[in-house]
Amino acid sequence: MTISLLRRAWKPLHRLAWKPLVFPNEGIFSIPANRKIEEETIPGYVATRYYPVRIGQIFHDRYQVVGKLGFGITSTVWLARDLDECRHVVLKLYVQSESLGKQLDNELNIYRRIENSPKNHPGRSAVRSLLDSFELESRGGRHRCLVHVPLWESALNIKHRNPLQRLPRPVIAFLLKRLFLALDFLHQECHVAHTDIKEANILLPADSSVLKQFENDEMKEPSPKKEIEDGVIYLSREMGMPRDFGAPVLCDFGSAVPLDDGKEHREDIQPDVYRCPEVILDIPWTYSVDIWNVGCMVWDAFEGEHLFTGYDPEHNVYRGRAHLAEIIALLGPPPASLLGRANLKSKFFSEDGNFSAGIPLLDSRPLESRETSLLGEEDKDDRECFLRFMRKMLQWEPEARSSARELAEDEWILKHTT
Repeated sequence: MTISLLRRAWKPLHRLAWKPLVFPNEGIFSIPANRKIEEETIPGYVATRYYPVRIGQIFHDRYQVVGKLGFGITSTVWLARDLDECRHVVLKLYVQSESLGKQLDNELNIYRRIENSPKNHPGRSAVRSLLDSFELESRGGRHRCLVHVPLWESALNIKHRNPLQRLPRPVIAFLLKRLFLALDFLHQECHVAHTDIKEANILLPADSSVLKQFENDEMKEPSPKKEIEDGVIYLSREMGMPRDFGAPVLCDFGSAVPLDDGKEHREDIQPDVYRCPEVILDIPWTYSVDIWNVGCMVWDAFEGEHLFTGYDPEHNVYRGRAHLAEIIALLGPPPASLLGRANLKSKFFSEDGNFSAGIPLLDSRPLESRETSLLGEEDKDDRECFLRFMRKMLQWEPEARSSARELAEDEWILKHTT
């Protein structure tokens, strides 16, 4: 008797396993071989690094693939039917393990920390959990697969649905309340810094009606596909609109860093536009990097523009010196106490602390002059409250930034969530 049959034989009688579906293998639109699609469009794409998933395939004697949800540099993502538990799940199937190195084990270890942390923390439900993991073999090598509860759209996609390209105050406040609870859980209970907080990594749950509709659509109108030498590439299918919206969840722990190892952390982290001063200046960093990161992301979501870009027009690229010039224009010069800890002080500043990075300083533009969403007379008090909230996160010195727990109870957050 196979493992799968043994597992099902022990199932309670009141919950029978789902039977596998038979997906169509005819009437499927075939994409021309000379047209690049999906992961093929990623620079440096190598077909053999990706596992050749086929819709209808069953993995681990349990998970039947329903359709493709998305793709990236390190993985493809699929909706699947958990035949044992009679529910839908998401499979995140990584590229060849050897090409990812330590990053692969790092994410799994973070999920294990989450699993082993206190379950009564209010931020526990605000981070994505792991249901299962397993390994697969292909011609390209070994591949790891993580199994998650399905989620719907990211905060970034929801923002793009708005013609103003901004999120409304109540939506941002609720999203941030959840995010700060998630970060307090990660920082205090898991001893982990996320280091990659962005709108694309904050997702809303998908309800069962959306998942069932996705499955029905795949049965009626199979996803177009392109046959390649080592397998097949499918076009991703979008989920429909949920009937109900759940609470936001913080995802993607591939860049998360445990900070309880007694080591000094100076790794180059964070998306360029969200990079905090201590990372640019090569100062040992800790949990407060996430707080700066959130402050910059809030501005994106609420104001519809980056607070900092780090764009150097002379070289047409991101540069740390251009980023520092923007921060100085907003916050004034960095305190001497911070520069005294910076390994890269001499690269950007003179001995007496003057900016000398070979790029002109911008005119001072405090937050008041940058804020454009709350200019009405009726918004005056709310504007001042919002700017106070922003300043609690955007501080040169890491120790001066508020903690995630404090920010979850900030007056501006409470004003729009209670």
